[in-house]
Amino acid sequence: MWAEKSVFYQIYPLGFCGAPRDNDGVQVNRIGKISLWADHIRRLGADAVYLSPIFESDRHGYDTRDYRKIDCRLGSNEDFAGACRTLHQAGIRVVLDGVFNHVGRGFWAFRDVQEKKWDSPYKDWFHISFDGNSAFNDGFWYEGWEGHYELVKLNLRNPAVVDYLLDCVRFWVEQFDIDGLRLDVAYCLEPDFIAALRRFCDSLKPEFFLVGETLHGDYNRWVGEGKLHSCTNYECYKGLYSSLNSMNLFEIVHSLKRQFGPEPWTLYKGKHLLCFVDNHDVTRAASILQNSAHLPLIYGLLFGMPGIPCLYYGSEWGAEGRKEPGSDDALRPAFDRPEWNGLTDRIAAMARAHRESGALCFGDFKELVLTNHQTVFQRQTEGERVLVAVNAAGEPYTAHFDAGCGRAVDLLTGADHDFGGGSQLPPYSVAFWKCER
Repeated sequence: MWAEKSVFYQIYPLGFCGAPRDNDGVQVNRIGKISLWADHIRRLGADAVYLSPIFESDRHGYDTRDYRKIDCRLGSNEDFAGACRTLHQAGIRVVLDGVFNHVGRGFWAFRDVQEKKWDSPYKDWFHISFDGNSAFNDGFWYEGWEGHYELVKLNLRNPAVVDYLLDCVRFWVEQFDIDGLRLDVAYCLEPDFIAALRRFCDSLKPEFFLVGETLHGDYNRWVGEGKLHSCTNYECYKGLYSSLNSMNLFEIVHSLKRQFGPEPWTLYKGKHLLCFVDNHDVTRAASILQNSAHLPLIYGLLFGMPGIPCLYYGSEWGAEGRKEPGSDDALRPAFDRPEWNGLTDRIAAMARAHRESGALCFGDFKELVLTNHQTVFQRQTEGERVLVAVNAAGEPYTAHFDAGCGRAVDLLTGADHDFGGGSQLPPYSVAFWKCER
């Protein structure tokens, strides 16, 4: 599967393109801005783009009105098809946000129910009771997503709904040649729907990638044979920033050992979870880390740990943004142009090392050194072994351990490393040592 060797780059198009906050009904080709960033994305080392919702919606994209039409605030279907061609020509695959759990109140089938009530042929597309009323005085009650009644929950046990959604996926492949889907709130989706989607996509396009948004719990519920290929690793997302803020690397290493360690009981060996340090729903890494010197280190852990790394637009140069109560606007800004600085250089080197290393893409996980402030762990496949070394302290540290070889090369800098007499880790440093030279 191509995704297992990829580095993802996430864009939230409505924010990225500077679209109006609410759907104003005016069609403007803003989606073409993504094409202008293709060279930056490639230079950064990413080879897949995950786009948050792009289809016609009431407001923020997750309140879909029409699954077959690009949001007018972003442009036309033809405009988006052109952007996809540009990305594909640059060697960048395209993954869209599949919002299948719920729709907006402006969704065409729900509006039919509002108008016709019992007489609507679409009344069973939703979870409706005509014995009650809604907060919007619709004359009927309906289930919303987690109490958000602007998001109308679809009835995924209705075969007509499933057929409609699968036909939309076919449409996206035919019109835009997309390469995969990220499933919004996958933890809410019916298991039978996920299985049907996987069967359909397997027959639709070779290696069509399905990744689900999951928070906590056992990810094996959603990922595996006949289910999704991957899901979001929120457990390690939390461990990445809080282990640095508390200067306690035991937290993130404990999670990685629990998920991927050598013991037979560990949870996700052989699985490739989508890993990230921030996204469109959470405070950016540059804002949540208490020590700015830790910013390159959190990316060192991201690219060194098992999983598929995903970068969020703007964070590669250290953009800040805090999640505020009731609003995510600060997390989803429009940047005039991409920036490049020393942090971007380091992330690009990590992305290149990850893509080119079989051990970093597919290797197992084994802890070699662990203190509150330092860790060295091993990623190994049959043909390659890489040691990831991190020093989160402001002082040098000499790590003494059996590397199993005398010399290595740092995949980030190209410098030789001699394990003899101990390995000195400079303050606030990351190294990816490839052994057995």
